Amino acid sequence: MRGGAYPGPVTAATGSRLLGRGAECDALDSLLADALGGRSRVVVLRGDAGVGKSALLGYLSDGAGALHVATAAGVESEMELAYSGLHQLCAPMLGCLERLPVPQRGALATVFGQSAGSAPDPFLVGLATLTLFAEVAEQQPLLCIVDDAQWLDRASAQILGFVARRLLAERVAFVAAARTGIGDDVLAGLPDRSIGPLGDGHAHTLLLRNVHAPLEAAVCDRIVLESHGNPLALLELPRTWTAMELAGGFGPPESQPVAGKVEESYVARLERLPSSSRLLVLAAAAEPLGDPVLLHRAAETLGLDMSASDAAADLGLLHVGGRVEFAHPLARSAAYRSATADDRHRVHRALADATDGEADPDRRAWHRARAVPGLDEDVAAELERSAGRAQSRGGLAAAAAFLTRASELTPEPRQRAGRALAAAFAHVQAGSFDTARALVAIARDGPVDELERARIDLLLAQLAFVSSRGGEAAPLLLAAARRLEPIDAALARETYLDAFSAALFAARLSETDGVAAVARAARAAPRRAGVEPTVADLLLDGLVALTTDYESGVDPCRQALRRLAEDTISPGGRLRWLWQGCVVALELWDDESAYLLSQRGVEIARTTGTLSELALALSAHTPVLVFCGDLAAAASAVAETRSVEEATGISSAPYGALILAAWRGDASAARSLIASTTREAGARGEGIGLAICEYTRAVLCNGLGEYEEALVAACSAAEYKELVAENWGLSQLFEPATRTGRTDLAGYALKRLTTKALASGTEWALGVEARARALLCDDAAAEDAYREAIERLGRTRVRAELARTHLLYGEWLRRAGRRVDARSELSAAYELFAAMGMEGFAERARRELQVSGATVHRRDVETRDLLTAQEAQIAGLAREGLSNPEIGARLFISSRTVKWHLRKVFTKLGIRSRRQLRTALLESGRATATL
Repeated sequence: MRGGAYPGPVTAATGSRLLGRGAECDALDSLLADALGGRSRVVVLRGDAGVGKSALLGYLSDGAGALHVATAAGVESEMELAYSGLHQLCAPMLGCLERLPVPQRGALATVFGQSAGSAPDPFLVGLATLTLFAEVAEQQPLLCIVDDAQWLDRASAQILGFVARRLLAERVAFVAAARTGIGDDVLAGLPDRSIGPLGDGHAHTLLLRNVHAPLEAAVCDRIVLESHGNPLALLELPRTWTAMELAGGFGPPESQPVAGKVEESYVARLERLPSSSRLLVLAAAAEPLGDPVLLHRAAETLGLDMSASDAAADLGLLHVGGRVEFAHPLARSAAYRSATADDRHRVHRALADATDGEADPDRRAWHRARAVPGLDEDVAAELERSAGRAQSRGGLAAAAAFLTRASELTPEPRQRAGRALAAAFAHVQAGSFDTARALVAIARDGPVDELERARIDLLLAQLAFVSSRGGEAAPLLLAAARRLEPIDAALARETYLDAFSAALFAARLSETDGVAAVARAARAAPRRAGVEPTVADLLLDGLVALTTDYESGVDPCRQALRRLAEDTISPGGRLRWLWQGCVVALELWDDESAYLLSQRGVEIARTTGTLSELALALSAHTPVLVFCGDLAAAASAVAETRSVEEATGISSAPYGALILAAWRGDASAARSLIASTTREAGARGEGIGLAICEYTRAVLCNGLGEYEEALVAACSAAEYKELVAENWGLSQLFEPATRTGRTDLAGYALKRLTTKALASGTEWALGVEARARALLCDDAAAEDAYREAIERLGRTRVRAELARTHLLYGEWLRRAGRRVDARSELSAAYELFAAMGMEGFAERARRELQVSGATVHRRDVETRDLLTAQEAQIAGLAREGLSNPEIGARLFISSRTVKWHLRKVFTKLGIRSRRQLRTALLESGRATATL
């Protein structure tokens, strides 16, 4: 199957080769050969307007042969219509939509307007597009061509960049062209090729082949000089000169840039047209679909006959056939920009009337918006409705554009301010923070009511939080919550909870008293009478209570955790609060809830395709996996977090990677991460990051036996009594304190730990507290406390803490001279640490075993044929039973690429099937060594 040849402009060709473009044509031929051979290729052609990018795309399409060709072109006036470029490209492929997994199929159907539904995450749309390309390419190699990428709508450009970065083993070639100067940021980071001017020799040849009149050598030289080797200028400039000018060179001197000269050449030709033809060309320029039926209807409204297009065709401006096609995008822009404002308003009004309001209401609204010269409430209201439809399809940038224009057209000041505020919220969702700030300033200057003023405060706080999770956001959220109290109590309490989260991030670096200030304000806020508390209510009540009286906060926190664990909450609602729920569970030392909620957060984010939330969910799940001793799964989560961040462009602090490296005992990686994260967290004002860095330093140093540094780090982690960080710091403090003789510090810390452990009552908390007592007790009581700790921790998921306790008990037994008993405990510790991949603690246990008289062989890791990080991750997921499509969805690659990686894994491990993976990965510690 073939989607049709690319409709390129007149080309500077010699036979099938483009004049002066031998190297470029060779590169494109190679790209097609690779795609036919099963290796994806991507390139973005970048160059000035008219330099020949479109001609090269035409050459590529003409040589596609057995490939299916899908094409799209960005149009400047379409930039606000979400997914319009992607729809152009994918339209010929939609017959394969049924072969996609249901969530992906639904995402594309929603954004293309084929079905109704909630807005899909844009990165689920990207994954669906990648899968669609791969499915089409399974049947026939695929060539995707995108011209004028600088004018793609933002959503399409984002998706196509996402897909292009993940093409590897599919039979897909992706080639785009973007104009330098205005398209430098589009599809950034992809392989590109600069298309420069023609050399003088080729420029002379091209010019002489296309001027069918005598041309003096001096005039030829002048045209070549002024064209700067730009092929389109060489073809177009002579068409604006008279015979006398061509003969003698009596034209006026020019000093414009080449693009300006070429556009002016089109303007000169437009000026030679009758007024009716110029108006029809303008209508064609304002109608980016290239639909001749729609143009015919608009022409009738304007009182024009379609035969008026003949004069424009004769001058090489456009052609009206099965589609309306301009000779070059610069011809379109020249027609539109050179027209008067009144004429532009006339053609947009005609196009709006010609557009079916039922089938394409958004494009009709956009034409109407461009047709009005001043304020117009009717059009503004229609744009507002279009924004709602765009948002439901996931077109956040389009919704923001519609609302922005709606606010500009609104005559009534109060309503204009309200629409500006709505537009600002839409721009925040779309990631256009500077535009959001400008719009909120407009809203703030208008006549707004108290609710809108509160929403302004909320928006400013959200802007501060997304820009930096430092101390600026919490006071702003707190102010917004206070303003919301008399207006919307439910939203006020949710905002207090958001303020709590912001204050938790700022922690020790907060310029105010942070968490305490939020707690005081939330405690004093009015409650909703006669209404069942929501999850947000319960979480807020519990967090407020924990900050003043730990014991009183335990019950409301547990109620919140139970509600979060229920299936009655919608996935979207549960996802919003699961992160806070995981924080609460860790603060209560509730390992079961922490594991369940963090795992569900990851599952919901994956299932719903909310990739913008997936990185946060993975970062919450990773430490829990480490505590549970599943370092292979934790490493996979860290790798997946990197994939998500690369895919979404949303970066966050690598706290999961930090904790994993520390418990592994990887001193080099851990210290490097600690240093960089400490700097970055400090610069952002993210105090919790400093606490986590100190905790990981304490873990690392305890594993290496560097107790002086471990003590300083553990004290720092626990010093400010931040939620969760205090627990983690205390758990690391007792060992180095007793090893360095600082029992005073350990005694004070034990009082804090005991208070929390007794209030919590979990086996994790009581087990860690019993181990702390053992380190401070005399001989008889110490053994009972160690046995209690092992018994309690043995009933939990936290295998890492159990192994630590076996190690400490074994060391205590060895020092007491009970070598046989010590060997039993130390062997248990060593086997646990070694199996979990905690090399630092495992080595410590091995040395203790040797001192106790046991013979222990270090588990060496073979370095031969180690897997790459991505190969190890794919192998691990395959070992867990995930199919190739499931692995592809998890890692944002196609199932064909997964298959390609697995073939390499099998070769390196010397196996032939998935059934052999478990044994092969465990053998010689390969999986752990390479993740």
